[in-house]
Amino acid sequence: QVQLVESGGGLVQAGGSLRLSCAASGTIFVINNMGWYRQAPGKQRESVATIYKSGSTNYADSVKGRFTISRDNAKNMVYLQMNSLKLEDTAVYYCQVRSGGYDYWGQGTQVTVSS
Repeated sequence: QVQLVESGGGLVQAGGSLRLSCAASGTIFVINNMGWYRQAPGKQRESVATIYKSGSTNYADSVKGRFTISRDNAKNMVYLQMNSLKLEDTAVYYCQVRSGGYDYWGQGTQVTVSS
């Protein structure tokens, strides 16, 4: 089992920045994909950014150029640097890790962008 704990969410004004962190612990063999998803009220959960074991990344079009995902393999951590935040970025952000063929999820952290 892998446990994920997110941190770094909060309230920020439009145009501001936040950095989300996610720490993975437990029985970890090999972590393949690590990613961030978000779910806004009344909407489906969507992928925001993914970073692969190779280090390659993938971003949703809506966040390209504003968000940066990174990972620290030694610490089993994944980060999401969010710049130039917009009102529409308001959502609960979830950390996701794929390990041993299973997907694991954090409990979510709220990000609220105000005008």
